[in-house]
Amino acid sequence: MRRTAFDVLITAYWNPVFKYLRLKWHATPDEAADLTQAFFLRAFEKDFFASFDPGKARFRTYLRTCLDRFVSNRRQSDRRLKRGGAVEIVSLDFDAAEAELRQHAGNAVHDFDAWFHREWLRGLFSAAVDRLRAECRAAGKATRYAVFERYDLGDEAGTRPTYAGIARALGLTATDVTNELFTARRELRRIVLEVLRERCVSEEEFESEKRAL
Repeated sequence: MRRTAFDVLITAYWNPVFKYLRLKWHATPDEAADLTQAFFLRAFEKDFFASFDPGKARFRTYLRTCLDRFVSNRRQSDRRLKRGGAVEIVSLDFDAAEAELRQHAGNAVHDFDAWFHREWLRGLFSAAVDRLRAECRAAGKATRYAVFERYDLGDEAGTRPTYAGIARALGLTATDVTNELFTARRELRRIVLEVLRERCVSEEEFESEKRAL
């Protein structure tokens, strides 16, 4: 049970942690990947997060404090992991995370607390969208997700399509598009809260994060 909960925590935070190490600590991609895995492995072995008090800080702030201390100690002692020597406790796509960093390479980070929060939120909504897609397909509602994807997840640089355009492309009526989009957004809201609850370490933190969302 503890391992399952920890795997959920890693899924929620490994990507922001990796990028944070690259930007804040100026780690190379290989070093950041090794440090990310080493940090979570050490946290699991030593139960880093057992002393977290949700009444004092948000969990992501506490985690970042633990991470900074971990990296500082490792560098001070000059104990570097050799590439391939880290124990991988969850399969992590570091190449994809590095590609995301390169995509936004021109954006300087001035407030790492706000940046870390945005990355955490991006991961939260990405997981929720993936779950919505899976649920729609499992329920035979692929068209519902297709409408949502075309209207709400279109290319940021492009122009949002019209309901009529989506209806023509998918063989629907404009009313069908309206109804499917409304239902998909309602389901996404439900899923976001489900994922959020899974990723919070206490009911108090969940309620706080829910209000912020």
